[in-house]
Amino acid sequence: MKKLVLSLTLIAGLSTAVNAQKGGAVRKLSIGADIGLPTDNGSKNLMLAGGSVYYEHPVAKSVNLTGSIGYLSLFSTSKGNQGNIGFTSLKVGGKYYFAGNFYGAGEVGATIQREGGRGFFAITPSLGTSFSITDKSSLDLGLRYENWSKDGNSFGFVGLRAAYAFGS
Repeated sequence: MKKLVLSLTLIAGLSTAVNAQKGGAVRKLSIGADIGLPTDNGSKNLMLAGGSVYYEHPVAKSVNLTGSIGYLSLFSTSKGNQGNIGFTSLKVGGKYYFAGNFYGAGEVGATIQREGGRGFFAITPSLGTSFSITDKSSLDLGLRYENWSKDGNSFGFVGLRAAYAFGS
């Protein structure tokens, strides 16, 4: 995990030095890949992978309202354990750009287990960076903690999202 955080920091630093983005909030739509590692005891052989679509709408110079929909599959990484459990999330929130292309974000919403239809409350704080590729596109890298809860039980994971964003 330390290597993941160090890599994200290194990429963010290099992107700022090489290709600075005009700071602040802009309207954009991003499509990305998500991976996650559960933080619960007894989940060392589990992993999450999937994808998401994320929309940002500016409401102030450095603030965007956000909305996202995503799909994650929870599966075992140990040999002999096959099968997976799918989850669909729908969340809304906000994103604050605090240093040009670095941001903090938070979202809340619902996560639904595809098998059985169980619903969970989802909360997701995150940190990341977004840097320009062209005038109207950027690469977004985000690190998050996500927690799903229902009836006093919860499931949490640390996730990484890498996305291509379209927008001005």
